[in-house]
Amino acid sequence: MRISVASDSLDGVASILVSAIEKRGHTVIPHGAVADELADERADWAWCCARAAEDVASGAADQAIVCCWTGTGASIAANKVPGIRAALCADAATADGARRWNDANVLAISLRLTSAPLLGEILDAWFAGSPSLDEGDRANVAYLSEMEN
Repeated sequence: MRISVASDSLDGVASILVSAIEKRGHTVIPHGAVADELADERADWAWCCARAAEDVASGAADQAIVCCWTGTGASIAANKVPGIRAALCADAATADGARRWNDANVLAISLRLTSAPLLGEILDAWFAGSPSLDEGDRANVAYLSEMEN
């Protein structure tokens, strides 16, 4: 999969995030602090996280992972992009549930709270997860799309 990744700093697990995703066989589209220094875009959380979400909405990426110190701003910025369902996940069970019940297409991570071992667990659960086929779960996700129109 193509995964758009954004972080506003290289604090915490941001410095290992790209390699952790690539190690799982995915292609990374970097934004913000994880991008090449020559990239001509803002690294602030609102700008870089929205850009990563826009990659998903446009089809340039299959999913995105966005980060900031708390993860809250990253998830807010991503969720402003139509078609995005970003979930702030602090553990593997939440990441699995976000994929299953919410068909989340953007994972938000706190750089302050997430350790390297926890990041691995979250990424494994996120990438192993898939959307529920349950009619009620699908209806909830469909309703979110209706609300955007």
